Amino acid sequence: MESELTRVALSTGIELDVWDTGPRDAPAVVFLHGFPENHRTWRHQVAHLSDRYRCIAPDQRGYGDSSRPEGAQNYTPTTLVGDVFALAEALGIERFTIVGHDWGGAIAWAVAMFGQADGRVERAIIANAPHPAVFQRLLHIDPAQRAASQYITAFRDPANDALVREHGLGALLLKIIKWEGRTVNDPAESARMLAQWADPDRAFAMLSWYRGSSIVVPPMDAPYAEPEPLALPVLTIPTLVIWGMDDKALLPANLALGEKVANLTLAEVPDAGHFVPWEAPETVNAAMDGFLEGK
Repeated sequence: MESELTRVALSTGIELDVWDTGPRDAPAVVFLHGFPENHRTWRHQVAHLSDRYRCIAPDQRGYGDSSRPEGAQNYTPTTLVGDVFALAEALGIERFTIVGHDWGGAIAWAVAMFGQADGRVERAIIANAPHPAVFQRLLHIDPAQRAASQYITAFRDPANDALVREHGLGALLLKIIKWEGRTVNDPAESARMLAQWADPDRAFAMLSWYRGSSIVVPPMDAPYAEPEPLALPVLTIPTLVIWGMDDKALLPANLALGEKVANLTLAEVPDAGHFVPWEAPETVNAAMDGFLEGK
């Protein structure tokens, strides 16, 4: 399913390319992609749902041809959350379900927490993106998750900037990420992303998501101790968490959500890794169907 993008100007001062398809009077579902992808992360889900829902999948700031302001200060979580609410406002959407994967999932957690209070966000669907409080705690107490997250430090390290400036994001990914054994994406989708990664300006904008975040990734030799807990509201709206259990970057320990999510549905996907929306699309679609239809 090919995507037709519409340019949308936001009150936050940026413009996003947005895949907006499905009946305009249907319930709205906003899909947020993660790093280092684009709105096409959700192609299978949009194709499956767009006969019944208005599906809205932006290239978030820094990605695709959406605005990419320079500087990590323009990519703080608060700023990125603001884009989502501004997008809904620009499209005339009063209430919506938020869906997110990876970094898009991190933003979706926050959008859900703050949008539940006034009813703007009715439901949340999170795919392989940890709750920020759970993740921050694991980075301080869990050696396996700390080890798996050291790539974040590399993405923030200016010592790698020359490599990115000369060869694009792909060169840094090859240096830092171990790709062996990972599910191979559709060649056309991979070619689309490789072309985007080759642009250094876009690459630095994408990396700014990591550099604008306040999350602390301790080095491996730092002591293991309970951190100061993040003071975040309990998520009370219906929430579906879908998790590819073979994820090597975000480990299943992140599913220990405890009292942080009051109305939780969990869908574990045993034969998929981090990119579960396109690694196991039929399973993800089925889980979303059941959740959205209240089954």
